[in-house]
Amino acid sequence: MITTLSDWLGSAQGWLFETAIQPLVFQLGFGEHVEAAFEGTEWLLIGVLELALLFLVLRPLEALIPAQPITDTRARWNDFIYTVLHRIGIFSLLIFFTLDPLLDGLAGWLRFESVQPFNLEALWPGIGPLGAFAVYFVVLDFCDYWYHRGSHRVNWWCALHGLHHSQRNMNLWSDDRNHVLDDLLRDVYMGLIALAIGVEPAQYVMLVSVSRILQSLQHANVRIHFGWLGERLLVSPRYHRMHHAIGVGHENADGKLGGCNFAVLLPLWDIVFRTANFTPAFVATGIRDQLTGREYGNGFWSQQVLGLKRMIEFARKDVV
Repeated sequence: MITTLSDWLGSAQGWLFETAIQPLVFQLGFGEHVEAAFEGTEWLLIGVLELALLFLVLRPLEALIPAQPITDTRARWNDFIYTVLHRIGIFSLLIFFTLDPLLDGLAGWLRFESVQPFNLEALWPGIGPLGAFAVYFVVLDFCDYWYHRGSHRVNWWCALHGLHHSQRNMNLWSDDRNHVLDDLLRDVYMGLIALAIGVEPAQYVMLVSVSRILQSLQHANVRIHFGWLGERLLVSPRYHRMHHAIGVGHENADGKLGGCNFAVLLPLWDIVFRTANFTPAFVATGIRDQLTGREYGNGFWSQQVLGLKRMIEFARKDVV
């Protein structure tokens, strides 16, 4: 199934690139970046498909069974802008021009030193593409859990990540509401891990896509849970909403760093490391200091600037 889907996407990517993207690249005089444009076409294609799926499935569910009334439609539109920028590949291309050359250089250095990259399918010949996909899915999610938990344990990092938690009208587009620097740190971290464990580029694209779709579901403003067993197998909208709860999910009641439900996709990690909270409630979302006047910004640029200011402020406190 993974191979068939990959083949179909590859054919669609080739057609879109040759028909529209490549002529535009040469017309604009960016011929030296044609390889990057081909990479970007894959992210664009998958992102457009994701946007269509989210709008056709999750948006009607939010209208039908909302977890809370939307009191600020402008804030939801702002999150939608974040999602479009992410899913059509703008941030992916940014990462490509910063991270990819570094990863290529690292891979070249390893080959020069006769270090063979790890390859799960070579190590475990009978596992097959689907089995390898499942193993990579679990390993990357485990690493993502620790990245996410770390962003709630270090003051300056938590201040930067606070932008994501500042949405008091959490919705299906809120997953991508992040500071650009926070996104860059995570993409470098996950990219290096994927390289280290031998994830093929086509597999990595599919892993990222599956993860993004599931995380959009988690953030959706829907009154949905997966039942006692299901909540322990896959992060649900109710389970993740608790992570966004004021004074509970991402900060302790006394205002210190803490929280619960850091799992990105699999609650297993929260269970094992004792950070799970299965309280069956659809809680209010946001950050405590918003209630006392801290401003997180109403638009993309103000949110990015204020995020940097918060990071610097909290970093200085750590030094003092």
